[in-house]
Amino acid sequence: MTATANPPGLRSRTHTWQQPLPWSEVSDLTGLELLQKILKDEIPEPPIAGTLGFHLVEAGEGTAAFEGDPGEHLLNPMGTVHGGFLATLLDSALGCAIATVLPRGRAYTTVQLNVHMVRPVFAHTTRLRCEAVTVHVGRTTATAEARVIGTTDARLYAHATTTCAILTSNAGPGQSAS
Repeated sequence: MTATANPPGLRSRTHTWQQPLPWSEVSDLTGLELLQKILKDEIPEPPIAGTLGFHLVEAGEGTAAFEGDPGEHLLNPMGTVHGGFLATLLDSALGCAIATVLPRGRAYTTVQLNVHMVRPVFAHTTRLRCEAVTVHVGRTTATAEARVIGTTDARLYAHATTTCAILTSNAGPGQSAS
């Protein structure tokens, strides 16, 4: 067997996560209680946070904030951070802001996401902070808006709005809404 050398500049990134809790184990919490337990490390954060390298840092009534560091592992062929990183960061904060006002047994799912990227993000760009706030929360839908700002340069990198469907008490993952 011939050993092949790794190509020059080969890098690797290891990613680990805890198994997420089933919806049935957290559906008795309000959305805000669920997020506060994540912040206190009482329950595992969703695996997407570790995959992309951003984390929930604050959650309050109608608000949520995430922070994350860009890096070369997120680059697209043009040498900028892929827009999907910003879109996922925004979607996470927007959804969590809505979650903070949901009662026990309710969940949400994104039905529309409008993202506006206003400046490129590079591997060396400062840590990014995404802050979201609810605009409207009704019985079946909710809307929120968010901004992604550099933590050290205070520059706006992206902003977005969302519409989410509110799922009824028995509609967790893998179940249909009633």
